[in-house]
Parts: sequence; C-alpha cells; structure tokens
Amino acid sequence: MEIYIVRHGETVWNKEKRLQGRTNVPLSEYGIELAKKTGKALQNVNIDRIYSSPLDRAYQTALLIRGNREIEITKDERILELNFGSYEGQTVEELEKNNASTFRYFFSRPELYQPDKTGESLEQLCFRAEDFMQHEIEPMQKIWERVMIVAHGAMNKALMSYIKGNEIKEFWSGGLQKNCNVIIVDLKQGQYHIISEVNTFY
Repeated sequence: MEIYIVRHGETVWNKEKRLQGRTNVPLSEYGIELAKKTGKALQNVNIDRIYSSPLDRAYQTALLIRGNREIEITKDERILELNFGSYEGQTVEELEKNNASTFRYFFSRPELYQPDKTGESLEQLCFRAEDFMQHEIEPMQKIWERVMIVAHGAMNKALMSYIKGNEIKEFWSGGLQKNCNVIIVDLKQGQYHIISEVNTFY
C-alpha cells in the first residue's frame, strides 16, 4: 500500500510565518491554487481513502485534491496540528527572540522544546501520530492500494518520525514540508519504504 502524506495549501499565516497550530486559518487564494494544481496532477492516481485533519485548511486542501472523484474523506482528530497554546498567532521571529521561552529550540534542538501550560509537547504529538498509523492505516495495508493523509507541517513530521523510527532530536530531519508537497511512502508486510519526500506540482 502506498501512503501519500500531504501538507495543506498555503494560508496567510504561513506567508507571515505565524504559528497556526489549532487556530482555524483558511487557505489563501494562493493556497487554493496550489491545492487545485496538486489535485489536477494526481487526478489519475487511484486513491482508496483520504484522511484529513478537521481544520479547514487541511480539509479544504483534501476537497480540492479530490475534485469530482468519489473518494471518501474521513476527518480524524488524531492528525490535528500541534497545539501551540498561547504561542499561536505569534511569528516565529518574535518567539525565537524570547529567551524566557523554550520555543527558541523548537526547530534547532526540538528535544529541548517545552510547551506552555496550554500547549502540547512534541512527544504528545508523536503519540497521536503513532496511534493513528498503528490503528487506522497499518490494518488496511493488505486491503487498500493507496491512501492519502492531508495534515500539517509538524503533524506530518510526527508521522514521518514514526515511519523512520526517529527520536525527538531528529524530528525536523529533512526540513519542514512545503505547502501541498506530497511525501510518498510504501507499506508492505509491516515494513515502510520511503519512495520520495519531495513532490510538488506547481
């Protein structure tokens, strides 16, 4: 079974480099364009099921990629983006300058990142990703030919951390996935093989 892992299209907050997390920011016009182009490029690829984060930017992307095809889209809260708590809405630049916060380590030394009281840790994020893969995706490997997961920057890195067996310190291995980039992974007899981590169609 092939697994297509897609990051949602661009939002205004993406462009401004603001943390979105659970804030329900919709796609920008450019983000809609990216999702449409991705859907057109994949229109002849057979997909058995699409899983989407419930947040609008991911679900809108899933709808646009599906287009007119009759593919079921299932919203799953386990693939929601990382909850950044009170950091949401702030820019990465602002947060990295705040020495009172461990966010300055978020990208450079993720093992040192600690959320505020209202946020979620990377360990908690990875636990959700693992639970989703083990209980939702892996049981279908002999039934479906191909499944698509449309989610978020940090969540998709958590999915890839599970697939690669990475520790938290390796969380950002390969860098942040671009908007509407498609990672393709093969799952056969319980073993993962990464086909490609860089596929954009715009």
